[in-house]
Amino acid sequence: MANNKNTFENIAFVASDHRDAREAADRLISHYGNADPDDADAIVALGGDGLMLQTLHAHMNTKVPIYGMHRGSVGFLMNDYNEESLRERLAAAKTSVIHPLRMEVRGDGNKTQEALAINEVALFRASYQAAKLRIWVDGKLRMEEMICDGVLVATPAGSTAYNHSAYGPILPINAQLLALTPISPFRPRRWRGALLSNDAKVRVEVLEADKRPVNAVADHTEFQSVLDISVEEDPSIDMHMMFDSDHALDERILAEQFRY
Repeated sequence: MANNKNTFENIAFVASDHRDAREAADRLISHYGNADPDDADAIVALGGDGLMLQTLHAHMNTKVPIYGMHRGSVGFLMNDYNEESLRERLAAAKTSVIHPLRMEVRGDGNKTQEALAINEVALFRASYQAAKLRIWVDGKLRMEEMICDGVLVATPAGSTAYNHSAYGPILPINAQLLALTPISPFRPRRWRGALLSNDAKVRVEVLEADKRPVNAVADHTEFQSVLDISVEEDPSIDMHMMFDSDHALDERILAEQFRY
């Protein structure tokens, strides 16, 4: 993480549909103005973690840093809300650079599609039947068959989200790792997942796809009835998230590991 040297004269504001977020945006815009996001020194996102993910996706290739302020429900990726001295807060903030996962999906007719994920890529069973999955890592077969509700690959930024709810490990934000985590595994019952290098390529094959349909999700982009997926980090895309120095993401992720 690095400190910012910008004076942040040009700030763009985006807000969720939550009333508190819209009202906060109106007040902040009246005081600081509202720059075009493509020309801004920073984008301030007002809402919860869902809005932060949407904003990161929308401005993924611009390299404009994004600073979230909590005006929603879940706010793990957000800073505390405060309308005062915003430019000074932005100038003093620390920046975390993160990279998304790129998912390639193969479906019926061998048609392939792609999507990017900041938090995780996940496979879910799409019927009452448990999924049967086969897992490859870097071209080597690692799991011949897993009967489960699904499996996910999480980034460090996403490791505290659904991955953690599925009993996956929390990863430090700057760890060069990915978490491969099963969702409600039935067989093998005791397998709890794996830690992989961030340059690993994961392929998951759906077995008995006609009988046991499976959907694939990259953050909020979903594909139905997939046959297999490939997932790897895309290091060519940098996303810059800004945090107050006393609210840094790496510290909150570390603290989360000691919660009980």
